[in-house]
Amino acid sequence: MFFDLNIPIKKNSPRQNVSKKGKQTQQEPTVTWTASEISSIEGRIDLLVHLGYSVLGLSQTVYKKVDSKTHINVLDSLIARLRTRPGIVYLKRLNIILDQDSEKGFGLINASVSLFNTYDLIALVPTTHNTLSLACLTHSLPSQLTAHVISLPLTLPRLPYHLKHTLIRTAIKNGAVFEINYVGALGGENDPVLVEANAAENGPGAKRNWWASTRELTRVTKGKGLIISGGVVADADLRAPRDVTNLIAILGLAQDAAHEASTKTPKSLVIRAQTRKTYRAVISEPKVVFPGDPNPSERISLSEPSQTPREWSSGFTQHDSVPQKRVREDSLTGTVAAGSFGGLSKKKKRKHEEGRIVT
Repeated sequence: MFFDLNIPIKKNSPRQNVSKKGKQTQQEPTVTWTASEISSIEGRIDLLVHLGYSVLGLSQTVYKKVDSKTHINVLDSLIARLRTRPGIVYLKRLNIILDQDSEKGFGLINASVSLFNTYDLIALVPTTHNTLSLACLTHSLPSQLTAHVISLPLTLPRLPYHLKHTLIRTAIKNGAVFEINYVGALGGENDPVLVEANAAENGPGAKRNWWASTRELTRVTKGKGLIISGGVVADADLRAPRDVTNLIAILGLAQDAAHEASTKTPKSLVIRAQTRKTYRAVISEPKVVFPGDPNPSERISLSEPSQTPREWSSGFTQHDSVPQKRVREDSLTGTVAAGSFGGLSKKKKRKHEEGRIVT
């Protein structure tokens, strides 16, 4: 099972009709897909399935900040119109490009949990050192808003930050992964939203930049916590999973590590990303079930005891009662001796008796 968790979907979000006062919306916005847009996306998915991919992540990219009042999930209406294919899984992914304005906040707050729960994956694209620290140290911790994917701008002439071992290893320890989009190795066209936000570049120079930055990322991570995605916009830049594995192996990764970057690691990432929706949630009420019980319907709940402690004590019979402690013989002799010797210790008692015998 091969994964491609970054398939860019370009769609302009419709604007909400706001009243003149700007307080309430008159009607809910709807996303409409034309027949030509659906046919082009269907053709790309057919090509990906033919190449051997089984799990496809359709991605929507947002720049700077996610505003819960104006943001619209365009992937819900798209997946509803796509043709069902046996054995193929569609995932919804949100990419957030972070810059200097995003350091004060970019929408990942508890008030917007219901909005982010509509996505299966959340990815961050940091373009400054402070946003990289936020992505690695803060937003990779387990919570309802955990970002499990960190995608670096590998096609820029130079990375805008230094990849420190402490940041990278902390993010990997928290469960985050670093993404490598192979479209940069081919010199292909990147997502237009990334290019407009200065988070990616196109052209022959981007290909040289990709190889230098990806080699540095591989050196820092030591081949751990890496996933390989496409990020492809043009159908001509799509490649088969085995070809991508051989391409990544040139960076110095072992063949099995390059294979796991497109199979095992993305699978564990998708399973781990589902925990966002069940974070600190109660799955069911625990109950005690005794094996061989003729009345399985009568179960003892751990939350509400069926009997009070007074009823438990009254249910015991005389034979079931706890036996009393046996009185020690030393205590009996001690009480007798205390009356005759005036509460003396054992050694003094012995000396007192020996003195009587001698006299």
